[in-house]
Amino acid sequence: MLKNQFQSEQVRVGIIGLGYVGLPLVTVFAEAGYRVLGFDVSGTVCDGINKGLSHIKDIPTPRLTPLVQQGMAEATTDFERLAECTAISICVPTPLNKIKDPDLSYVVAATEAIAPRLRSGQLIILESTTYPGTTRDLMLPILEKTGMKVGADFFLCFSPERVDPGNERWHTKNTPKVLGGITSACKDAGMALYEKVFDRIVPVENTEAAELVKVYENTFRMINIALANELSMVCDKLGISVWEVIDAAATKPFGFMKFTPGPGLGGHCIPLDPHYLSWKMRNLSFKTRMIELASEINAEMPEYTVNKVALALNEHSLSLKGSRILILGIAYKKDIDDLRESPALDIIRILQERGAEVLYHDPYCPVIADDGHTEIPHLPLYTTPMTDELLNQCHAVVVVTDHSGLDYRGIASKARVMVDTRGVIRSITNGHDGTASE
Repeated sequence: MLKNQFQSEQVRVGIIGLGYVGLPLVTVFAEAGYRVLGFDVSGTVCDGINKGLSHIKDIPTPRLTPLVQQGMAEATTDFERLAECTAISICVPTPLNKIKDPDLSYVVAATEAIAPRLRSGQLIILESTTYPGTTRDLMLPILEKTGMKVGADFFLCFSPERVDPGNERWHTKNTPKVLGGITSACKDAGMALYEKVFDRIVPVENTEAAELVKVYENTFRMINIALANELSMVCDKLGISVWEVIDAAATKPFGFMKFTPGPGLGGHCIPLDPHYLSWKMRNLSFKTRMIELASEINAEMPEYTVNKVALALNEHSLSLKGSRILILGIAYKKDIDDLRESPALDIIRILQERGAEVLYHDPYCPVIADDGHTEIPHLPLYTTPMTDELLNQCHAVVVVTDHSGLDYRGIASKARVMVDTRGVIRSITNGHDGTASE
């Protein structure tokens, strides 16, 4: 019965939040034959989608346009229309506040928007990353205040988003979809909806297990990146190439997974998600020691990178103060336009605070604007065209994000000093651990 209910062509799916997670969900649900209604507080975002225009790089406009023209996808700022939806996915931000505690105000607001429009048979799925217990302890009481009972009158699930921006192999549809329900009936309802959309569903016992899956995935990555970053510091002290060590270790066909060092963590997931679990466990009087230590190591990397630049300049009798530094790449990962939590922003801030003049080149990010949150002293900054003249004018070049398509060999041959935090020029370096100079 649930399968018939949630796979019917008459089902309308609502998606709250039309960003990096929400818009891809709108697209795959519409392509699977569901009529989709997207909700967002931004009228600009909704107007663009209703014109068939995508604001998300992973969803090209030519893919979205026919879905809008066929009436399969629509966007609105009118949350009264939640009542039209048989199933609703919540894809809103879950940031951390200044003391790294979870800010679930967007989840609460979305749930409170649903509650007065909740009707019998509706399925609600939270996709936003959070700590174990959020769906049951935070959302469920708000929804049950209506007098309806979960598992009988409505269904409530958690399914973590696993979006990897810029990944051409793994995307929303073919990445296995983890799903947990408050009750078994909730999980069955979620399975019925998802089976028509995603290539593989991975059911787990309950919402807490599903919530922990996502946090564990990104905690695993964060801790292993911290180990690679610490190895980079060790190799610096020993005068060994960290890239050579890691590449050689990666030849082991079992028991090893390759992680590489970098200038710090970026994006909305890896720098933030482990702190949801850390916060939850502090409330249970349990200290997540590996998370705390790994976070400390990763947080030191922007400062460590700037110190490497200063040392490299010093070898040429130059001080950081007054030097012109060119940053290559400011997005948090290669070949995307996302600046969220990018370590480049911290590196630029520290360089400016130490008196350096900072320029940057990034084909994906044309401007760093003053949005009220960025702590860089001198904004806005605009990308600078890559030219020989630019390289001649700069005292040092720092590879922060290794975008494809740049002639790193040519850049390295012209740069006075080059600090490579990503290992892109290791085959042509004169020094060790990614530092090259004339």
